[in-house]
This record gives sequence, structure tokens and C-alpha cells, in this order.
Amino acid sequence: MEKAYVKVWESCLEIIKDNVSSQSFKTWFEPIKPVKLSSNVLTIQVPSQFFYEWLEEHYITLLKKTIKKELGTEGRLEYSIIMENSHNASKPYTVKIPTTSKKELKNPSVSMPIDLNQNTIRNPFIIPGLKKVNVESQLNQNYSFENLVEGDCNRLARSAGFAVANKPGGTAFNPLLIYGGVGLGKTHLAHAIGIQIKNEFPNKTVLYVSSEKFTQQYIDSVRNNNQNDFIHFYQMIDVLIIDDVQYFAGKEKTQDVFFHIFNHLHQTGKQLVLTADKPPVELQGFEQRLLSRFKWGLAADLQTPGLETRIAILEKKVYADGIDLPKEVIEYLAYSITTNVRELEGALISLLAQSSMNKKAITLELAKQMIDKFVKNTAREVSIDYIQKVVCDYFDLPIELLKSKTRKREVVQARQIAMYFAKSMTKSSLATIGLHCGGKDHATVLHACRTVNNLMDTDKRFKNYIDELNKKISIQ
Repeated sequence: MEKAYVKVWESCLEIIKDNVSSQSFKTWFEPIKPVKLSSNVLTIQVPSQFFYEWLEEHYITLLKKTIKKELGTEGRLEYSIIMENSHNASKPYTVKIPTTSKKELKNPSVSMPIDLNQNTIRNPFIIPGLKKVNVESQLNQNYSFENLVEGDCNRLARSAGFAVANKPGGTAFNPLLIYGGVGLGKTHLAHAIGIQIKNEFPNKTVLYVSSEKFTQQYIDSVRNNNQNDFIHFYQMIDVLIIDDVQYFAGKEKTQDVFFHIFNHLHQTGKQLVLTADKPPVELQGFEQRLLSRFKWGLAADLQTPGLETRIAILEKKVYADGIDLPKEVIEYLAYSITTNVRELEGALISLLAQSSMNKKAITLELAKQMIDKFVKNTAREVSIDYIQKVVCDYFDLPIELLKSKTRKREVVQARQIAMYFAKSMTKSSLATIGLHCGGKDHATVLHACRTVNNLMDTDKRFKNYIDELNKKISIQ
């Protein structure tokens, strides 16, 4: 028989799942375990203090409403915070306090003492024959925290990165693994952490290196028969940042040497920051012992930026470059390029280049022409958000009103027109369109499309609305 507290928490999860993104649910609610239910008090177990604080800061209102719905007005929630000391974690999204096994401490290649002042070790980052004691960090100063726009898409990773930067090796986030798709800011955040550490702790040795560079250096060390120098050099680093670790996949010898470097740095309280295109649980071609170490700290994801974040990124970029760009052009770019930050900035650069070379003023029309060429090789469709914006601007309505429950005639008509264009101009399902328009069902969307078609046949003024809106939304 299912225990009462399990049933109650499962009911809570069903409600929570409808109110947060799937990734947030996976990260912050799946790892929670119900423990007991006593006198309308549900106790849940969370993996760490940080986890508890994050829930209290970001989801307390949702949790309160959910508990009261399931347990009544007297319902309360209590936390049981468990600090786990196991490396064999089944969920990569929890924060764990790492420990060191006795077996690893006995490994001589890991615990070998190193004299940080010795000058005989060859630095793989400098040309042979040149003497250099200091290690260049290989950091790009443009990729700072100041230049990294914060949004819902990167808040966890950015917060964890900032915590690491202010206390390298002294937080539970060791290693900090930042993962996400192409062009979402993994490299930027990794550099930002390194730059902040160098600013706060000038005496610390910080090194950023791509996985390809690390692999090539290791191959060179094998060829030159100085693997020990290679290992010893990396064991001297205080903060090691490895970009795109997924490229270690299938390279057994490189993984082996990185395993020993990782162990030494971790055991001596040094900080490791890694980036990857997938969470640890999805990385293929890795030794299990290395994958388990990737899960010791925190795996934080970077998601596709939302509309507000995309606008903020463009505004920051334009301001930094001293460019005067019309607000409508910035909004159009943000609505049109939804994939990643790199493409968004690329579109802006292309627009500026078009304007400069052809000596044309930057207008909405020029932006539309440029976007059409910029994405001509991809199956591009206009977004539902952009359709709603154009419709609301046309009828001078706030977009919040369009998504509300109001049945005012002018709002209902604008909502139906937005649904009509979303149905004809996007590949979104009827349910998705309804969700964007205030949580309507698919039948409401179908009714809206029929209504618009009927009015177009019988009302010339209405048809004129549709024709004008069609020109504004369409990219010619």
C-alpha cells in the first residue's frame, strides 16, 4: 500500500510540473524525496543546504500554494537537509559534498608532492627554449561577468559560477560543470569565472584550456617523452578551466592522464571548472570513474534565452559599441533569432555591416531583408510571440490583455487574429498556440481560425486589417 506522504507529494508534483519548465522540474523537484506526513506537516528531503536555499528563494510561493491545496490551509512544509557523501549518485542534478577515498590517496601518481617554485618543468603553453615562470591564464578579458547578461536561462549557472569565483575550491561546486547547446554562453561564463578569480586572488594560478589543446599537448608530451612534466605542470594550477570536455570521448589515454590531474587538484583543494554540450549522464565514450567525478560538484545548465533576455543582450551589445539602434529593430531581431546568443549577435553584426557598406540607415525594413538572407538556409518560421506583438501594436493593446481571460470584444478579436496567423504562419500545434494565448484549448483556436476566415469573406474592413497585419508580420 502506498504511503500517505508519497501520495501527497506525487499530487504536489503534478501541480508543480504544470507551473515550471521541464528542465527546472528535473533539476529542482525530481531529486526531492518525501519523508513523512504528520499533523498536516509534510517533510521532504533535499540534497543540500544550497538546494534548500534555492527552493526557498525561487519556488516558495508555488510550494506554499501547492501544499495548501493538498493539505488544506493548515498544511505546512518542512525540510530534511541531507549532506550526501557518496560519489555513486544516480541523479546528476544534486549538489554533493565530495570526499576522497583511501584507494585514491594511495595512488602515487595523484598524491605526488610538487614544488611550486621549481623551474625545471616544461610549460606546454610556451615555445621550447624560452624560460617563463608565470603561467598565462589564456583568458579573454571581454568575457567578463559584467558582459554576461543574466536571465532565467542562465541564472543557476551564473550564480554558481560567481560563488566559485569568490571562493575557488571552497564551495560544494567542485567541479562546476556548465553544460548547454551551441552558442548559449558556456565559454563566456568559464572565462568570466577565471577573470573574476584573477581579480580577487591575483596570486592564484588560473588556466583556461580547450579540450583539443589539452589533448594535443598530451600527445606532444608522449612524443617528446616528457609526460611527467606535462602532468606536473597541470598539477601546479590553482584553478583549471577545461572547455568542451565532451571531446575527450573515446580518448582513453587522455582521459587517464586527466583523471590523475583531476584527482590531485581536487584533493589539494584546487578548483575545476568544466564545460560540455550535455549533462554528465548523457556523455558517451567516457570511463565511468571519470564520469562519476564530473558528478561530484554541480552540473548547471544553460538554456536558450527567453525574449526579454535576448532584448537585454542586444541592448547591452549596442550600448557597449556606442550604436544608436531603433527599439523596433532590436525587438524584431530578438523575436526573429530564437536559437542562441551567437546567432543573435551574428545577426546584429550582419545588420550593422549591411548598413555601413550600403550607406543605408538601419530601419525595420532593412532588418527584415537582412534576417531573410541571414537565415535563408534554415527552415525559419515567425514566432508566436512576434505575431502577438505585431497584432497588439496594431490594435494598441497591451500583450498582457491579449493573454488574459477578458471577453471584451476588441480583445477577443485581436486574440482570434493572433491565433489565425499563428496557425497559418507557424508549425505549432493548436494546443501550443492556445497555451500562448492565455491557456486556451485547441477547440478555441479552431473556432478562432474559422471566425477570422468568415469575417474576411463578409467584412471588407476586417479583411483590410488582416492584409495589413499580414504585410507587417511577413518577411519580404
